[in-house]
Amino acid sequence: MKELKNKTPKELTALIIEKREILRNFRFDSTGSKTKNVKLARTTKKDIARVMTELSLRSKEKGNIK
Repeated sequence: MKELKNKTPKELTALIIEKREILRNFRFDSTGSKTKNVKLARTTKKDIARVMTELSLRSKEKGNIK
């Protein structure tokens, strides 16, 4: 994901928040009815993991291991 490397850490954090909100809404919407896109949860989780990995790699490069 080359577009993640061009974003700032603040933008990546905002992206994580946005993806978590999408996942939360998917879970609540899917409880009572059938969803059309059943892979949305899986792809959203993978996107969150990719962004978190990029943030982790950046912090390790700077020596700020958290």
